[in-house]
Parts: sequence; structure tokens; C-alpha cells
Amino acid sequence: MSAMPIPHASTHPATPAPRTALDGRMPAAPGDLRIEAHGIAPVPETHRYGGAGRLFTVWFAPNLTMSGVFTGTVGIALGLDFATALAAVVLGTLVGAVPTAYLGTWGSRTGSGQLPLARLAFGGGVVLPGTVQWLSSIAWDALIGLFGGDALARLCGWPFWLGALVMMAAQGLLGAFGYEVIHRLQQWMTAVLAVAFVALALRLAHIGVTPEAHGSVHGADRAGAFALTSTIALSLALSWAPYASDFSRYLPRATSPVRMFWCTLLGVVVSFTGVQALGLWGASIFTDQTARGVDTVLGGGVLGSVGLLAVALAALCSNAMNDYSGSLALQTVGVRIPRPLAAALAALLGFPLVLWMHAADTAARFQNVLLFVGYWIPGFVAVVVVDWWARGRERGGADMDLSVERTRTRSALPPLLAFLCAFAATVPFMNTSLYVGPVAEALHGADLGYYVAFLVGLAVYAPFRLRRRTSHDGPAGS
Repeated sequence: MSAMPIPHASTHPATPAPRTALDGRMPAAPGDLRIEAHGIAPVPETHRYGGAGRLFTVWFAPNLTMSGVFTGTVGIALGLDFATALAAVVLGTLVGAVPTAYLGTWGSRTGSGQLPLARLAFGGGVVLPGTVQWLSSIAWDALIGLFGGDALARLCGWPFWLGALVMMAAQGLLGAFGYEVIHRLQQWMTAVLAVAFVALALRLAHIGVTPEAHGSVHGADRAGAFALTSTIALSLALSWAPYASDFSRYLPRATSPVRMFWCTLLGVVVSFTGVQALGLWGASIFTDQTARGVDTVLGGGVLGSVGLLAVALAALCSNAMNDYSGSLALQTVGVRIPRPLAAALAALLGFPLVLWMHAADTAARFQNVLLFVGYWIPGFVAVVVVDWWARGRERGGADMDLSVERTRTRSALPPLLAFLCAFAATVPFMNTSLYVGPVAEALHGADLGYYVAFLVGLAVYAPFRLRRRTSHDGPAGS
């Protein structure tokens, strides 16, 4: 399968271009909640709207999920005390959020989503990271839908499979409606979910749950547990990086990149740190059955039902974004189906994975999928950032024009080589229940794979990309 060129954006077209699966109807203004048929074609300047402030809510609400709470429990499960585990969570979240916030600033400058933009760096080789991103969006559907489906099933008295099925159908529908519906949903749910999680924290305090004051690991084992907890937190925040500009591509070109960066960074860091801190605090209650844990903490009844509804709505918010970005990734690799159908397809394929994760050791399967779906991202980030900087230098600081940049093609081999080398370099550093690399084992469980992957990606790709262009540089392939 080959990736097709992205159609050129035109600010003032002389005649309407024929619509394809890659373009189509776009939202016209805030509150335009009709289905967005527009795919990966760049959004023209005439259809841009909104402000940087909406990036805070679109990156805040989807992270207030029980998957984040459950991830927070891992630090205590590894034997850390609350304060040390919280420090690891803050560090990892901040490091992982910076690339997401930076890449998000590209949306207003180009009108393009993140995977479509990656074609500039990867050329025809974008099929590889695009396919991995599409598969990752399905995996995230399962990771988050696991808890949302469980909460919905408990709330309605349904079997788990039915709760998961309804959850996946609803998120697929939201993903199909697209950009403006997702932004508006996150605006509404920011306040609702923030109140719900604050209420959960107050309830923990009321029933006397206390943070773990003393850890059970010491010395090198403590350092290894700290590193692994930090890496897991990093993986959550960094997982949004391949989605980043998907949710800023309709912002006007004049939108301040600095404001965009900080709104995104604060949205990701505050939300993820908050829910993981809650998980650390209530680790004795929030086991792998987090929906049941919420119901127990809130005492059942009406309050427990409200809590379960909040868990289900949080999963819905997050997975709608997974399905939306998954639809753009699928088009990027060359699958010519309308974006709304592609979003629904991601939700459909996530359903059996949810059932698989629920069928056995949920905790182990959750951690394995969580880490594996992110090991490829640091190498991807390294490649696209180096290419972006190199193109900026070649333009002499002029504004980016995608129609021009797409004519400046380069070989797809160096970025693919860097991408693959970055992923391969993580293997000795991995720490999952399926495989523990020799370096991770020697470092008492510390998983440094994400950091190594980014550095290796830079080291392999930068010398190729930053050298002076020669006549040997050819088309990127198709």
C-alpha cells in the first residue's frame, strides 16, 4: 500500500475542487456541530477559527480517566512511598508533555494534522509510523475503554461486554462527528469531570484513606522503581504527541504559538498529574477494578452512580480523540475511505481488544499494552522535529507554505532508518511482564527506553538531515 500526496490547500480557489475522501465539509465556527467530513487535506485559511485557550480544555478533560488513576497506583505497587512516587509522576508527565505541546503549535501554522505533516519528514515511508499510529489508537481505545465499559456496565447492571460495546459505539460516533464536536465536548466535560474527581478526592479524605508514607524498597531498587514510575507517567503524556496538531489545525495562522504551547502543556500536566496523584493516594482501593473501587469509595447509591457515570464519560472524551486521530492516520497511509467511517472503524476494532484485556490479568496486560504502544513515539518525534527545524533553516525563517514544502522532497531511507534504530535501541531497556531487557534488569527495573529512543533517533537522523542538500537527494517515494 502506498501513501498518496496530500492535496494542496488553496486560500482563494477559483472554482470549487471536486471532493474526495481526503477533504469535504469543514466546521465553520465554534459550535458548528455537524459531521466533519474533512480528512487529511490541509485546512485553508478561510476556514480557520477559534483561539489558543480552547487547547487547554481539549487536552485537560480527556486525561481525567480511570486509566490515569490506575497508572498512578503503579508507583505504590512498585514499593515507593507517596512523596517519591508523586515526584516521579510529576517529572515523567512534564517531560512527556513538552513534545506534545510543541508539536501542537504546528497545526495553526500549516492547517494540517500530525501524521499528514509527518509525510514531510518520512516521504512515502510515512506508511510505517502511520500504520503504527493507527494501531496505537486502537490499543488506546482498549486501554481506556476497559474502565469506561466496566463503569457503564456496573451503572446499568449490564454484563461487561455490553457496557464495553455501548462505550465503543458512542466514542466511534463522536469521533465520526469530528473536530468541533470533540472540542465542544471537552469544554463541557472539563468542569464536570474536574468536579467529579475533586469529589472523589474529598471522599478519600473523609473515609480516612491515607497516602503511603513508607515505601518497601530501598537503595538501587528504589531508584529503579522511581525510574519505572516516571517512565510510565511519561508514556501517558507523550502518547498524545502523534495527535498534537490534529486538534489545532483549524486555529488561525496568527494564533500565538507561545500561548498554544502553554495552554496545551498546562492541560496535559495538570490533568495527568492530578489523576495519577489520586491513584497514588487511593492505591489500596484502586486496584485493577477501578470502577468498583470508585463505587466503593463513594458508598454506592446515588453518589456511587454519579461517580460511575463520570468514569464512563471520561473514557468517552478520551477515546473520541483516539478515534478521530486514528481516522487521520489511516488516510495518511493511503486508505481512501471517508474520515467519519475511518473513525468508526477504529472503535469497532478496539472492542475485541477490550474483551481480551478484561479476560485475564488486567493489571499486567494494561501495563504491557501501555508501554508497548509508546516505545515508537520518541523516535518519531526526533525525526519530525529535526526535519521541521531543518526546513525552517532552509526557508531562512519565512512562514511555512505546505504547497512549497511538499516539493522539497528527500529520500525516505534516512528517517525510516532512524525510526527503526530508535525503536530497536529500546529493547535492552524495556521492562514489562512480557519481557525485561538486560539493561533494565541490571538497573533494578528502571525502564529508560523512551529516553534512549529519542537520543538514538536524533543521533541517527540529524547527521543525514542537517547536512547541506546535494544533487543526490531525490524524491521521497510513494
